[in-house]
Amino acid sequence: MTSDQSWLVISVSTAGAPDSLRVQVWRKLRSLGALYLQQSVCLLPARPPVVREIRRLSVRVRHQGGSARVLSMTFTDPAEEQAVIAELNTARDTEYAEVLQRLPELRRELDGEQARGNVTYAEVEESEADLQRFRGWLAKIAARDYFDALAGRHARDAVEEAAAALTAFEEAALRAEGSGP
Repeated sequence: MTSDQSWLVISVSTAGAPDSLRVQVWRKLRSLGALYLQQSVCLLPARPPVVREIRRLSVRVRHQGGSARVLSMTFTDPAEEQAVIAELNTARDTEYAEVLQRLPELRRELDGEQARGNVTYAEVEESEADLQRFRGWLAKIAARDYFDALAGRHARDAVEEAAAALTAFEEAALRAEGSGP
């Protein structure tokens, strides 16, 4: 039995187009989480936001002198579809793992500042900016996590734990600055 999931096969050539177009195409397909089947041919689930972005991309490619072909397909072999989904999830898990690998640095920085007695609002602002970068990064990964990769929950939980640590740090900074002159 096959699934009802539709897929897009995207083939893009930027030969004869401005060099910058190749980079634009690569960035857009990367941001959407495309799975490359071979050079210049990739696969994405045909979800409405993806379809809209691919439609826009193919129009841009054609207007700038390249060629783009977008084909709709479904898998006839459920095992093959599951293998593709597993490959997409592995790619997302790798991205989530990078968030999880870098996130402890924010916690270490908060702990270090607290140990040095440098619990100030300036440090809160700096750490808030770092936390916002993590949240933005996580949101970008989640936007292309079409099949709920396992590491996504761990990454979201870790970011929320960092947010809680920052809230505690901020409360300490308010107490420290509130007891000043």
